[in-house]
Amino acid sequence: MSNDRLAALAAAGVSIWLDDLSRERLSSGNLAGLIDDKHVVGVTTNPTIFAGALADGAAYDEQVRELAARDADVDDAIREITVADVQQACDVFSGTWERTGGVDGRVSLEVDPRLAHDTERTTAQAQDIWKAVDRPNLLVKIPATEAGLPAITRATAEGISVNVTLIFSVERYKAVMDAYLTGLERGLANGQELARIHSVGSFFVSRVDSEIDKRLEGIGGDEALGLRGKAAVANSRLAFAAYRDAFSGARWEALAAEGANAQRPLWASTGVKNPDYPDTLYVSELVVDNTVNTMPEKTLEAFADHGEVEGDRVTDTAGASQQVFTDLEGVGIDLDDVFLALENEGVEKFEKSWTELQDTVRQQLDAAK
Repeated sequence: MSNDRLAALAAAGVSIWLDDLSRERLSSGNLAGLIDDKHVVGVTTNPTIFAGALADGAAYDEQVRELAARDADVDDAIREITVADVQQACDVFSGTWERTGGVDGRVSLEVDPRLAHDTERTTAQAQDIWKAVDRPNLLVKIPATEAGLPAITRATAEGISVNVTLIFSVERYKAVMDAYLTGLERGLANGQELARIHSVGSFFVSRVDSEIDKRLEGIGGDEALGLRGKAAVANSRLAFAAYRDAFSGARWEALAAEGANAQRPLWASTGVKNPDYPDTLYVSELVVDNTVNTMPEKTLEAFADHGEVEGDRVTDTAGASQQVFTDLEGVGIDLDDVFLALENEGVEKFEKSWTELQDTVRQQLDAAK
């Protein structure tokens, strides 16, 4: 049975993606069931997700034995395992991809997070992943670090569809959209068919509240404490206003006339960390047409159970959202420092997960030998 609450969310223009993937989810038919019953139209992955999947269960045993038999090294094994999962997921979503004209039915696979500050190697690995997966509905995830920006441009110019990850600030988001537009312009000059290139900008939500709330509690006082839980939604709403600005005007219209697709905003990290907040907060408060919300399954199930769609909650909210930021600065929050800390932490967390993934695969390869 299709879920009415999730159907209402989809009808409001929000593409529902699952922030999780595992071979067990694929082989059991669970992912196909979520497509049929829960309006899921895409999947995102990251090193943390794969580390958890590989550490849990025996679904990968056969492939690990085969890799061990030919003495595959750890990084090659990781790439083959994750590529196989993503290829299968892309195939599961092929009908969605066709039905939506390539907008949805997307599956993301990340470049090695240890390359986040290396433009050349990030670009090269994005090319390798694109060729290895060999599915038109793949999105290659590239981080929105300063070194990642030119890699986004180069990958886009070569016809690679990109999911830009780890975006925390509106200023960096503007740079991401500029990198994408520049890539489209170069791609057009190189003879790329722009209509085949798609992209999303993954704007992280819950981590913003976690970091700013911690600082507000350190400051103390009624004024500061009264701002808890407001920053993440305000930040995301300001990001949407920036998106509307970037994909309008002469520069965008020239590309759109050549068949280009706008880079949709994707709300990432939408699982609520603070139990004092509604568990559907970062879904219900960010409902707006032509966006993606990628949810961990717990958040997806929460919204299916009691989430509410109360119309567009984002358009024309920039003024009120900017006031939240003015108030935050007024009580002593250094927003530039917040966003720098979040980006650094985001890269470090994914690097740590990659190391855990390596350790897990290394142990499994050794056991198989």
